[in-house]
Amino acid sequence: MNGRADFREPNAEVPRPIPHIGADYIPTEEERRVFAECNDESFWFRSVPLAATSMLITQGLISKGILSSHPKYGSIPKLIFACIMGYFAGKLSYVKTCQEKFKNLENSPLGEALRSGQARRSSPPGHYSQKSKYDSNVSGHSSFVTSPAADNIEREMLPPYEPIPFSASMNESTPTGITDHIAQGRNFS
Repeated sequence: MNGRADFREPNAEVPRPIPHIGADYIPTEEERRVFAECNDESFWFRSVPLAATSMLITQGLISKGILSSHPKYGSIPKLIFACIMGYFAGKLSYVKTCQEKFKNLENSPLGEALRSGQARRSSPPGHYSQKSKYDSNVSGHSSFVTSPAADNIEREMLPPYEPIPFSASMNESTPTGITDHIAQGRNFS
């Protein structure tokens, strides 16, 4: 015995440590295969259809006169923009599906990291970390607690809230009600 008491239950399951996945992580062969599969599927099943659809809609809006075409380049710049946005929207829309594929991999450090990250987010608050004695016990309030003295200093330094009147026309002849609040007569040094 090394002088330390072992308080674990004899048949208790020891939680596995969360694997560290950093920039230096080298994926396994199976993970590489899933990466390639995700890349291929997100391109053909999401990016291409969304890019084509967004280009068709954009061209339709230009031909109906809702969008204007460029005097020199025509509809090409707007179509290229629509294509790029559709491409990235397709890639982003496939992220959850790809994460699920990695979570289903057995013996995958990346899949394990995704699974443990999901467990951490879905666990009740305070499950993985202890609450500080300084946290607020009132529900609906922030756990960031300041002292009453700090609140008083904050109230003294900031001007009182004055709503800015809404102006439908923002030109120089209509005042907007925006004023500068400069603290005068105070020396904070």
